[in-house]
Amino acid sequence: MSWPKRILLGLATLLAIAAGAAGLYASQALPVTQGTLPVAGVKANIVIERDAHGIPTIRARSPQDAWFGLGFVHAQDRLWQLETHKRIAAGRLAEAFGPSALETDRFLRALGVRASAERQWGQASLELREMLEAYTAGINAYLADHLRARPPEFVLLGLQPEPWTPVDSIGWTGMMAWDLGGNWQAELLRMRLAASMPTARIRQLLPPYPGEEPLETQDYAALYKALGVYGPEVVPPRTAQATLPFDPLAANVEGTGSNNWAVAGKRSVTGRPLLANDPHLKLGSPALWYLARLEAPGLHVAGATMPGLPIVVLGQNRDIAWGFTNTAPDVQDLYIERIDQSQPSRYETPDGWNDFETREETIRVKGQGDVSFTARRTRHGPVISDAQTPATAGLTGQGATRYALALRWTALDDDAAASSLEAGLAFNRATSVAGFVAASRKNVAPMQNMLVADAERIALVSAGRVPLRSPDNDLKGLAPAPGWLARYGWTGFVPATETPRELDPARGWLASANQRVHGPEYPHFLTSEWTLPYRQQRIEQLLTARPLHSLDSFATMQSDVLSLATLRLLPYAQAARPDHALAEAAQRRLKAFDGSMTADGAAPLIFSAWVRHLTRRVFEDDLGPDLFARQLGSRSFRDALERVVERDDRSWCDDQRTRPIETCSSRADAALTDALDELQARQGRDVAQWRWGEAHQARAEHRPFSRVPALARFFELRVPVGGDAFTINAARPTLWPDGTTGEVDLNEHGPSFRALYDLNDRRRSRLVVSSGQSGLPFSRHHADQMRRWARGAYVPAWSDGGDEERLTLVAKSRP
Repeated sequence: MSWPKRILLGLATLLAIAAGAAGLYASQALPVTQGTLPVAGVKANIVIERDAHGIPTIRARSPQDAWFGLGFVHAQDRLWQLETHKRIAAGRLAEAFGPSALETDRFLRALGVRASAERQWGQASLELREMLEAYTAGINAYLADHLRARPPEFVLLGLQPEPWTPVDSIGWTGMMAWDLGGNWQAELLRMRLAASMPTARIRQLLPPYPGEEPLETQDYAALYKALGVYGPEVVPPRTAQATLPFDPLAANVEGTGSNNWAVAGKRSVTGRPLLANDPHLKLGSPALWYLARLEAPGLHVAGATMPGLPIVVLGQNRDIAWGFTNTAPDVQDLYIERIDQSQPSRYETPDGWNDFETREETIRVKGQGDVSFTARRTRHGPVISDAQTPATAGLTGQGATRYALALRWTALDDDAAASSLEAGLAFNRATSVAGFVAASRKNVAPMQNMLVADAERIALVSAGRVPLRSPDNDLKGLAPAPGWLARYGWTGFVPATETPRELDPARGWLASANQRVHGPEYPHFLTSEWTLPYRQQRIEQLLTARPLHSLDSFATMQSDVLSLATLRLLPYAQAARPDHALAEAAQRRLKAFDGSMTADGAAPLIFSAWVRHLTRRVFEDDLGPDLFARQLGSRSFRDALERVVERDDRSWCDDQRTRPIETCSSRADAALTDALDELQARQGRDVAQWRWGEAHQARAEHRPFSRVPALARFFELRVPVGGDAFTINAARPTLWPDGTTGEVDLNEHGPSFRALYDLNDRRRSRLVVSSGQSGLPFSRHHADQMRRWARGAYVPAWSDGGDEERLTLVAKSRP
């Protein structure tokens, strides 16, 4: 045999060995889903039947065994996700990812979610303990005896999976409250802006809800200057997102949210209620949600679970169905704590000087030495400025040594997460709308608009703990307040029976989409920063457009991509007259555009790029390029832009950095030129071939391998989608180049889960998640729901009896 042939044969042999090794590894890493497994901790046989989509039905003889089974399948299919949830809540990311995660760990340690979870576990009820201990035992039984090969993330990062604890579940509940609440960031933004912008102008940039006047507050820009919070120069804040393998600190993204709606029996083709829900969250690979069904005495429920929690968070049981949207109340207040300059271990209170509570935190950092710092706490809560640079905290110059920033937040109360988990268990077991509403009183955080239906009734209750503020609080929770003045403290909480609610309205339907959920007659203050009401308005249009609804009409609604927000600004785009070779072709498409953000259209792409560039041209000079760029990670400034353009406000449209005085019309012209230049470079000169879906792809980020180009193609998921931030099928485009790919218009937040529930025949109920059941990239269930999700299709919520795989967990005999 010649040498070239020998070399080729050798290479072929090596490739065959590598392929065989990879195949063997994959077969070992995939979970066992058929047969019988002796498992330590099982009290009676647990049957796990998986359908064609990998969705398990867990049948057990007790609720404890059902929760054990759920923990077992979460570990089988989502072990890496469990590991990340544990590390996020505990502030232990740098151990796995190195120095890039250090800043985030410092913040999470200072915030103290893990410490709060430990306190709550120490006083948990017996029922909660039984549930969390059974779930934890299921995870750990899999880790101890049935993990044949670690998922690839563990292998590539050199990590071993750690045992789960009940405290991890409580901690993850707290982190979900964090993800759904971002009021503190709005407060901090106002304080940062106040360094260079008067209060009246900040109110225009961050305007009130449509139809409302700004809350009357004191001039906080003058207050901060008088206090000396700022030094001679305010450095733009540095964000952790730029270097993190993923961003667990991102709060709820402005412009998106969630939808739910229901019709009563008189508005349904079945004569019984129908209910729809689609929560909008960060898209992930795998999705945040894991579909499952639990069947045991007193527990018969199906829907969306979340790895780390032992309950069906959103779903249906034999008697009711329910779905959530975020209320996003103002339950976070920042306090400027004045430090005793002669004794820095003390801070000022209305009754004199108090000592900071302190604890030492040591962060292990992969690839370098440990990092230690002192985390402080005041009577209000954790001092978050301990974990940030002074500029990031909004304090500069002498202000950084004279003051600290502390956070008061309902979710850090010593019963918050535990009580919310107890509420979730009660929802799983509720047998009527009345029972569900009663159980909702236990929910603390996050506050949610909870829509529920049984065979006869529908109800919407906004459930959660909301602070009461003193009438003489002249900051109204909108901006950081002096912590030493008593009038800024909380005086109590809105009674759980007095949060907004509506039962069985005469019109025959209920809906929420993060809009204001109460009228002017409501006696309590919840927030002044509701999401813009476009999705709610479109939902109401479609609900009232026909006398009777079906699950099919609900499915059509969930896929609706008509943007009422687009229609509001579209005339100004159509009137733009840019000096560009492609202007005529672009304007032909804008003139024919009806506001439907379809994936296969060119007009949505042109309009979206125009809005993005117009926003930059109008606001960047006022905020400064760095702060503007960082804010576009979560805030579109769309409500402010609409008002500026409609009133032709030249105080905003004029660029302060240039000599000519620009008008809003000239800004619109220039923005369209910018957009056409960009789109020509991205999609070519033929406008007829431009497609919104080519740029606007749903990107399900993998944590952390989306940040590694060589691995991203194997772990990250993408699919073209329509919609925008304001359509019912919400698909918010990124407004600034993505930190990993440099792309804009990607859809990274959207309907992570869709559900349609039939209260007449639950076998007709439908669900879908944005990826698949498995977190393993080589599993056939890794992404098998994603394209179904993208085209508005579903899978059955309940097993039809045709399950493909059956695994029985039996008690393991002792040696």
